[in-house]
Amino acid sequence: MSETKTTSTIHEVKNHVGQSVTIGCWLNNKRKSGKIQFLQLRDGTGFIQAVVVKSEVPEEVWESATKLTQESSMYITGSVREEPRSKSGFELTVEHVEIIQITQDYPITPKEHGVDFLMDHRHLWLRAPRQRAVLVIRAEIIRAIQQFFDDRGFQLVDPPILTPSSCEGTTNLFHTKYFDEDAYLTQSGQLYMEAAAMALGKVYSFGPTFRAEKSKTRRHLIEFWMIEPEMAFVDHEESLRVQEQFISHVVQTVLNKCRAELETLGRDISKLEKIQAPFPRITYDEAVEFLQAAGHEFPWGEDFGAPHETAIAEKYEKPVFITHYPTGIKAFYMKPDPNRPEVVLCADMIAPEGYGEIIGGSQRIDDPQLMEERFKEHELSSEAYQWYMDLRKYGTVPHSGFGLGLERTVAWICGLEHVRETIPFPRLLYRLYP
Repeated sequence: MSETKTTSTIHEVKNHVGQSVTIGCWLNNKRKSGKIQFLQLRDGTGFIQAVVVKSEVPEEVWESATKLTQESSMYITGSVREEPRSKSGFELTVEHVEIIQITQDYPITPKEHGVDFLMDHRHLWLRAPRQRAVLVIRAEIIRAIQQFFDDRGFQLVDPPILTPSSCEGTTNLFHTKYFDEDAYLTQSGQLYMEAAAMALGKVYSFGPTFRAEKSKTRRHLIEFWMIEPEMAFVDHEESLRVQEQFISHVVQTVLNKCRAELETLGRDISKLEKIQAPFPRITYDEAVEFLQAAGHEFPWGEDFGAPHETAIAEKYEKPVFITHYPTGIKAFYMKPDPNRPEVVLCADMIAPEGYGEIIGGSQRIDDPQLMEERFKEHELSSEAYQWYMDLRKYGTVPHSGFGLGLERTVAWICGLEHVRETIPFPRLLYRLYP
């Protein structure tokens, strides 16, 4: 009777010390020293070194190991042992190699490659240790986001991706035909989430959004993911408290669960350890005064660009809220400050280290008459937005919400230079492949 083999992943070998296990994996790299081969293996869950000693294995096993090329696939069987010098803390002493495929001429070699080359081969570049680390952290951020809201009584609601109108003007929207009607790919689910909040109290959405913005900066993607909570009976102040607790929770979860991946990226973990609520707050007025004093020619009433946000963020070790922007540069649905109607009850959260705005939020207008006025000012179609007006007509309440851009958040937490590495297959101004 044949013995049943024990299968494992690289991540789980810690549970099999002293045992023989079989792992399905790929060769990441290898080196040879005389009659010993050192195989660097990966299986998606992690990396481990497997050692093949010629005097300890049959000749065919040694030959199989010799044939292996970068990204060749195999089932490898070996004994797990602890190895303090290894990053994983474990090593595999090889007993058997079953080759699945010998890869020929793998295009991404250990040498340096240009960005365009790597982006053209994004489907393969994902296998690199650095890219894997980013995607593992992204997945953990997503889990932390959902856990935060699920544990606090929020309901997940999915707004439509195809919409008949925009929440912030149609300039940067992708237009398509919806049979005989015009439609757009959503740039935000917020208006629909307001309707959901009137039914369910506290809600959040998590899905793709699209901006037809011809921007090539390191902070912009054409397709990206947004988390958009909306909360009935919640004012601007309470919303800010939720936001800072939310970001603290996400960052601390990643620190707890993904320390090895952060180290792979060379991230300065000490900077992330400081991300604990509460966060500093300054008003738009104070931000303008600061910029002018620092030598920026910045008139009151304009929106901040990347250099301005970076200059402000450099003052702080934590994210900073900039509150009370001028009414004229913010969306039509934001509630004016009752004590100063020329500014609105809103805030942008600016991440440290030059990563820019990661959250934008506000208290929403709940006065039907004021919303009517805003519609006229912004020349919005009453017909297209009648359902949105109904939210103020039938049981209006104070409510607030915000939106977090996932990819900018991933870039900040990982310490990445460009958002193109934060999503598996980025959609950029001149890139739709692969």
